[in-house]
Amino acid sequence: MQGITRLLGNEAILCDVSFSLPAGQSCAIVGASGSGKSTLLNLIGLLDQPCRGRLILDGCDMTQANADQRAIARNRSLGFVFQSFNLLPRLSVLDNVALPLTYRGSRLASARQAAKAQLEKVRLAHRALNRPADLSGGQRQRVAIARALVTGPRILLADEPTGNLDGDTAQDIMGLLSSLNREQAMTLLMVTHDPGMAQCLDRRLRVRDGAVFDV
Repeated sequence: MQGITRLLGNEAILCDVSFSLPAGQSCAIVGASGSGKSTLLNLIGLLDQPCRGRLILDGCDMTQANADQRAIARNRSLGFVFQSFNLLPRLSVLDNVALPLTYRGSRLASARQAAKAQLEKVRLAHRALNRPADLSGGQRQRVAIARALVTGPRILLADEPTGNLDGDTAQDIMGLLSSLNREQAMTLLMVTHDPGMAQCLDRRLRVRDGAVFDV
């Protein structure tokens, strides 16, 4: 990111933000509520557009990309994990995980096979035919992580992935994310309010007064 500025009305949420994140690094984004942490993650995740500056994602300049180009880049390069899981209640666990591949145009049978492989990695293959409502919060977050990984993303973006979980479950999810980052050399960028979670990652970026800096 080079000189990125994002405005809300006439007020800058982020102003002249510049940093790079090397491939394979894990990084926490920290800061007070309302400081712009999620805005920063949404810019990197191509869910929002900067008002000024340049955004380079996986070697490609995405600053002026149109909606279709951004959607393709998200599907190919990025995985998303959210605090609220965002699973579809009417679909089975298996089909929730397979969904990004079906959006890509994969046949359902091959998408389900890939989804099953990801569920095995998060130790939930035995719950593949359950609905999300049948699972605990920690299990639902594991399903969300499997869904984020099924397309083979180079970058995993996580917005408060442990925020709705109890302490032990949160530690379990954090351990899983850290293992995926190490074993698959996948870049991990995570918004968190928890200083303990932030310390588990290689690097910490603080958002304050529209600026972003290492801590």
